[in-house]
Amino acid sequence: MFEHQVTEDISLRLVGQKDAEELFAVVDGSREHLREWLPWVDSMTEVDQYGPIIHAWLQQFADEDGFQAGIMYKGHLAGFAGFHTVNYTNRQTSIGYWLAHEYQGKGIMTSVVSSLVDYAFEEYDLHRVEIRCAMGNTKSQAVPERLGFKREGVIRDGEFLYDHYHDLIVYGMLEDEWKKCKKS
Repeated sequence: MFEHQVTEDISLRLVGQKDAEELFAVVDGSREHLREWLPWVDSMTEVDQYGPIIHAWLQQFADEDGFQAGIMYKGHLAGFAGFHTVNYTNRQTSIGYWLAHEYQGKGIMTSVVSSLVDYAFEEYDLHRVEIRCAMGNTKSQAVPERLGFKREGVIRDGEFLYDHYHDLIVYGMLEDEWKKCKKS
């Protein structure tokens, strides 16, 4: 099973069907926190609902179209991060992520996203990585900003969240820019 070491305490690993209960518990324990920005949280009310999703994530990895991986922090599932899909023709991808409430403020997500950007440029040989964050989600925005991503624009009403639309900020990083950021 795929596992990618990020730091001594943090790794990314594919989840299997055996992880459905733990995944459900993490989401359920941070439901109020997560639902503020993630449109799928309210629809995931039972452990069994994760089975088809986990299968789809494993198929995505098998198809070499990116991956969705559990963020493991000191051996505990803390959240998820991964590539939505990989566009090999245009050599680009986008990264999505979420973290359970109790794991925030430890630098976990910045380390994870930095590692994913490295992975995109080194393993997939891509040219561009994009991150989209909700306009009001300052914690999510802080990750690409800390890593030197350029704010490229706003997609008005870019995502429907339960009963309303919200704007999305688009951040981008090019391979040569990332190499310069890593050197400084």
